[in-house]
Amino acid sequence: MNTAFDFLTVACFAGLVIAFFQFTTRDTRTLLHLTISAAVFAIANQLGNAGLPLFALILVVAGAGYAALIVRQSF
Repeated sequence: MNTAFDFLTVACFAGLVIAFFQFTTRDTRTLLHLTISAAVFAIANQLGNAGLPLFALILVVAGAGYAALIVRQSF
């Protein structure tokens, strides 16, 4: 973990795990939707490390927004 994007995306992923266990009904469908957000965070990390911070931040915000919608709907 060398860059700020490494720390940011790992923190977002940890937030996904906490949200899944604390704020959802823990069904498979919700887990699959949150897996999409986790993949977006991984792509954002790669873009941030490759020198494209604007696109990476856009993806982080989009992934977090999508996860928030899924958790809100599942709650």
